[in-house]
Amino acid sequence: MLVHEALERAAQVARHWATGGCPVVVHVDLQVSDEDYNSFTSGLSDLPNLVFSDRHRCEWGAWSLVQASQTASELMLQTYPDVRHVYLASGSCLPLRPIQELVDYLDERPRTDFIESTTTQDVPWTTGGLNSERFTLRFPFSWKRHRRLFDRFVRLQRRVGYKRKVPDGLIPHLGSQWWCLTRQTLSAILEDPKRNTYESYFKWVWIPDESYYQTLVRLYSTNIESRSLTLAKFDYQGKPHTFYNDHLQLLRRSDCFVARKIWPNADRLYQAFLNVDAGDLKHTEPNPGKIDRVFSKAVERRTLGRAGLYMQSRYPVEGRENGLTASGYSVLQGFDELLLDFAPWLEKNAGVKVHGHLFSPDRAEFSGGGQIYNGGVSDSALVRDYNPKSFLTNLIWNARGEHQCFQYGPNDTQALNWFMAKDPNAHIYIITGAWVVPLFHSNLNFSEIRKEAARLQRIESAQLNVLRSPYVKARVQTLNMSEFVESPMEVLQTILDAIGPRSMHALSEVPKLVDLTGFGKFLQNLKNQGMHPYLMGDFPTDVLGTQKTLKPRKPYLVRK
Repeated sequence: MLVHEALERAAQVARHWATGGCPVVVHVDLQVSDEDYNSFTSGLSDLPNLVFSDRHRCEWGAWSLVQASQTASELMLQTYPDVRHVYLASGSCLPLRPIQELVDYLDERPRTDFIESTTTQDVPWTTGGLNSERFTLRFPFSWKRHRRLFDRFVRLQRRVGYKRKVPDGLIPHLGSQWWCLTRQTLSAILEDPKRNTYESYFKWVWIPDESYYQTLVRLYSTNIESRSLTLAKFDYQGKPHTFYNDHLQLLRRSDCFVARKIWPNADRLYQAFLNVDAGDLKHTEPNPGKIDRVFSKAVERRTLGRAGLYMQSRYPVEGRENGLTASGYSVLQGFDELLLDFAPWLEKNAGVKVHGHLFSPDRAEFSGGGQIYNGGVSDSALVRDYNPKSFLTNLIWNARGEHQCFQYGPNDTQALNWFMAKDPNAHIYIITGAWVVPLFHSNLNFSEIRKEAARLQRIESAQLNVLRSPYVKARVQTLNMSEFVESPMEVLQTILDAIGPRSMHALSEVPKLVDLTGFGKFLQNLKNQGMHPYLMGDFPTDVLGTQKTLKPRKPYLVRK
């Protein structure tokens, strides 16, 4: 056992091994204070089959961890000549099954070495950007304590082309540091005439405790099972998962003999597994694959999160979100300017929630006129504009399950144009130039109308440029105002089919168009004043022609 912290728990587990009939050799990190070490050893002094090895100052990823296991292994082989298998464990390991069951399992496989041992080309789980280079470069600096020196020295060696020579006859292998080796194999490694050569090489390998035994075992073992009998799970950063009380059933389901890393305060786990009835033997093969799906799900949730969920504990990096928003929503631009009572009509026919202008300068116009929406989302323009992206994602998240629609236009805050354009959940429908209709019906001086029309056209033109980008992932449909006025029913039918449940029949009525009598002449006046209104499409300048063009067409239905 390699022990460096949580000495009370380590003592509890060591006593469990020893009273179960297993000789135990304990190595205590030299960094543990003498007072704690003396208390630890005195508490276990009554066990005749438990001894303590010489101590080394251990550090993560350093050669000292291999030295500690070597010293403890040599003492084990010398002190207990009847031992056939040596099992390496840590102070945070916890036996999950009766010890006799592990003994019987090893008795049935007297010449089998259990150690994960795989070549660097065959493992996908090495982290830190160092795979084969961990065997060809030198690593004299601690990765944890001197990260900058570590990185700089690696870059320097790469720049000058430095490469270490692997000792003859060795093929580097990697694997879990928690092994169970036969006496024959372990003694052959420790008594090898070339041990000094191998040690001088592995002393400067990165994380040698994951490669020293894993490589040398290939020279001497006659029967290797490349797996560890210890259940150890790691996250995407290479850090071990810690098991807590609520993992009790999960650990039982794995059928593994030993698990690490156990939280020292997991009283329920220690109580449950250190008091297992010795007669309750399963005689089943360890199968950590039973719980692999759970851990894969946990890693996925940690790295990706839930689609569209922004929370205090995990704010995603730009471009690495698991979906910008939680569900689909629709952005409708120009419809409320051209159609009377459009929002109530759409809610009735599509069965969706239709808001007003959520990004208007004054306030967020929620459906029904409320000041607070689901999840405590405020209609305050000041709060909304502090972080418009979070405002939208929160609104979609809190109302998921019900399709959200909202009106939009060049008068609204434009901060989210790129965000919505890159969001696959967004359905954007735009009637270009419709913003001019309220100006047409306004009572402003014509000079003011011309100036405002020029401003709004510039804004909408910039928005359309964004939506023409090759990076757009939203579903976008644009048509100019004259095209919509010519056949509004077809456009509205398309929208209903996309955002609501498909109707059993085509639309028979649409909202009434606003009065556009004289609209063509109005556009011509804008041109005459030096402003070119090109986003509206073509409208005839004569009144009769305009009225003729705007005459509603008789609806028709085409069935396949």
